[in-house]
Amino acid sequence: MKAAKYDLEERLMEFAVRITRVTESMVRSPAGHYVADQLLRSGTSPYGHHGEVEGAESRDDFIHKLRVCYKELREARRWLRLTQRAPLVPKPELLTDLIAEAEELVRIFSASIRTAEGNRPATGRNAQPEDTIPSKWPRKGSA
Repeated sequence: MKAAKYDLEERLMEFAVRITRVTESMVRSPAGHYVADQLLRSGTSPYGHHGEVEGAESRDDFIHKLRVCYKELREARRWLRLTQRAPLVPKPELLTDLIAEAEELVRIFSASIRTAEGNRPATGRNAQPEDTIPSKWPRKGSA
């Protein structure tokens, strides 16, 4: 039996599709419209931003774009929780799996950011010029 291929792009696409379906089913009220708009933006943008991650021009650009995806996924997770608790959809219990997927995606991007930051070339007096990539984010342990 062939093992399933792990494809983050496909997973983000499916997440965006599910978010779109949720927002289309939300109650038609001022709160429903507002939350639907916010959820649609934050829940679908990681798919598009992931394409930007793949085309990053430097390690810092790569990390920055990963952070954008991470922040958008965290925001979407919050809007999903609100949608479930309010409730703003006919069957809020059906959001449990989508909230869990949002949590997993947040963890994936968090781990990717940590890995990318840990793999940055050394900077400082002993670094070779081609290894030096300026960073606006302080590294752990430096102050």
